[in-house]
Amino acid sequence: MRLQRRDPSSHPLVRWALRLHNSRRYYRFKESVRSLLNDPENPKKKYLDLTIIFLILSSVFILIYEVKNPVPKWLVFYDVYVVSFLFLVEYLLRLWVSSDLTEDFVHEYEEASFIGREFRVWRALGEGLRKKLAYMLTPGAIIDLLAILPAYRELRVLRLLILFRVLKLLRYARSINQFVEVLSDKRFELLTLLILLAFVMATGGIALYVLEETHNPNIHNIFDALYWSLVTITTVGYGDIAPISVPGRIIAVLIILLGIAMISFATSVIVSAFSEKLIQLKEERIVEEVNKSEKFLIICGYGQMAKMFFRQQKLTEHDYIILDKDPLRVQEAIHDGYNAIVDDASRHETLARFNLKGAKVTVLCMSHDDVENIYITLNAKSIDPTIRVVARASSPEIASKYERAGVDHILLPEEMASTLMAVAILRPIMYRAISGIFMGKSIARLDEVPVFAHSRLLGMNVGKIDFRSYKLVLIGVQKREDGKFHFNPEPELELEQGDVLLVMGHRMSVEYFRELSCGGECEVG
Repeated sequence: MRLQRRDPSSHPLVRWALRLHNSRRYYRFKESVRSLLNDPENPKKKYLDLTIIFLILSSVFILIYEVKNPVPKWLVFYDVYVVSFLFLVEYLLRLWVSSDLTEDFVHEYEEASFIGREFRVWRALGEGLRKKLAYMLTPGAIIDLLAILPAYRELRVLRLLILFRVLKLLRYARSINQFVEVLSDKRFELLTLLILLAFVMATGGIALYVLEETHNPNIHNIFDALYWSLVTITTVGYGDIAPISVPGRIIAVLIILLGIAMISFATSVIVSAFSEKLIQLKEERIVEEVNKSEKFLIICGYGQMAKMFFRQQKLTEHDYIILDKDPLRVQEAIHDGYNAIVDDASRHETLARFNLKGAKVTVLCMSHDDVENIYITLNAKSIDPTIRVVARASSPEIASKYERAGVDHILLPEEMASTLMAVAILRPIMYRAISGIFMGKSIARLDEVPVFAHSRLLGMNVGKIDFRSYKLVLIGVQKREDGKFHFNPEPELELEQGDVLLVMGHRMSVEYFRELSCGGECEVG
């Protein structure tokens, strides 16, 4: 005989959990609260941080002021009710987003429905409360809770807990939080030093207590000896307790020397940690600034080609960042006045730091290593296939591998150099013209004129454009539809949106023609 079991979905807590679980509005709101409280990238979080910092500082100011001055009632109301209430709301919101109680109920409901057993409400509730309790026992949550208690001013001792509100600055003041992170990163070294300090302090204190407790009038118990040892080892030296025997003074000398050594070690550890952190913060700031741009370059490798690239004054106006694994080359780039960080662009995590999907990005692979350049290309294309990649290849034989990796433009500097060298020997006049065009000299320049949606060139035939009046020569047209380049195109070729005209002429002529054709409604330069 099969027992009749109650339908789990009939339980009111299950209905409540399922309703919230299926509510997109609920999850969107919860995620927005979580982002506001915890996500440093949230633009609204800085206003929350500034508000909390103001509440903390004003509360501490009231605590100091009321020591010798009567506090107005409105100020007491502000401190007792307003500040404490806002801290309570913040604490409850953090507790709410720390875990999802509805998920525990839904999980228990699905499990009970699947195997046909009774819905155990206490199991789901206990699991949810266990997660909440785990959050409440974290240091940050304990500080948040203690910051609320000063609202009960009937117990004067609780007013001292206002000082715990200062500890909340660790969460909201970014610089203080970074200071704590630096110390946390070096916790092993600092803990080792602390244990050594405690050992030396205890040894020195016990030794002085044994040697001088009977005849030193300033040492009454072991605490006095340990106090003297700590003051001496930290080189503070108040002078209220001093050894009077020769063995005691020898111990003092040893403790002083050990104290100087440990202080020097601690200083070097903290200074090195801060130096590393400052470099990291500087790199993060550079990445943040680049990510704010709608169009930027990621230059992978700072070699000879990158240096030649930056010699083009027009290109340095673009937002860019240089990535290189070699710290020496990065330092050279920084010394030359460029934004560079030490990072491996062939790693997926490195390129994922940048706003590759929200901006128009061009990746320049300038490394001498073909394998590294291909890895960089694969990583970039895996994040967003629309990213344009320009890569340097060592030889024409490996160019096909670059094409299969998805490189948009392949540079063969060695082949180009050998070709130009042959032209310089066999056809010197042509070489002078070519070098003058590509080196940006006053002879002429090649440039692109895109056809935008609002361009006056849209729908026109090439033969109807009087390029001679603009002192320009039309070299060809790149069609957007099939990607084919039409060299010296037929006069009947019609221009469409997305086509690109390749023209040659003086800089002023090209810029005037581009501006006139766009009618001031499209991108210039």
